[in-house]
Amino acid sequence: MPEVIFNGPCGRLEGRYSHSKIKNAPLALVLHPSPEYGGTMNNKINYMMFQAFCARGFSTLRFNFRGVGRSQGVFDRGEGELSDAAAALDWMQEINPNAPYVWVGGFSFGAWIGMQLLMRRPEIQGFISVAPPANTEDFSFLAPCPTSGLMLQGSRDDVVTEASVADLVDKVQLQKGIQIDYRVVEGANHFFHGHTDTIITHMHDHLNKSEAGQFMPIAETVAA
Repeated sequence: MPEVIFNGPCGRLEGRYSHSKIKNAPLALVLHPSPEYGGTMNNKINYMMFQAFCARGFSTLRFNFRGVGRSQGVFDRGEGELSDAAAALDWMQEINPNAPYVWVGGFSFGAWIGMQLLMRRPEIQGFISVAPPANTEDFSFLAPCPTSGLMLQGSRDDVVTEASVADLVDKVQLQKGIQIDYRVVEGANHFFHGHTDTIITHMHDHLNKSEAGQFMPIAETVAA
């Protein structure tokens, strides 16, 4: 059932969902960039992250935040979108009650929302944050950060500065037991034009090291 509509805090939310063929598969939630700048669940980076999680056997959901596409409501500058993400995770867990763990992935604004969500949901075991907007949003809530994960940043990003993300990583890694796998993609801009395949390669490598998910034969994956 690739196209889904589920209830959010302020009305219906539109999503795309792929149900794993693996019994009691883990869950993955993918969050899109800011609607203020045209971000939707069909953003190329989000779509490729979605496909990568599916390929590893995760039951995976990407969705439009409130006010985007067919999702009801209006943009709420983060607070409402965090509630939307929580509702999306609730929806997945209702139909996957035996899922052993959850990963969250996000790009830019979606990475900021994802990091807030993992602070509130202990079932989230890991994260993939692409270009987390450390120079424009407050990440002080990561004190302490409850889980390790991957952060990816372009060296030529003129929206989110590489220095601000490196500083965020340094602060989070001061916490005992937390390891941030920080990888800078040389030559990549904010949208990783010409480097999206590199993002997915890093993502799979990190998930392999974290022993998260398992690759499935192409015939067994569900198309988005």
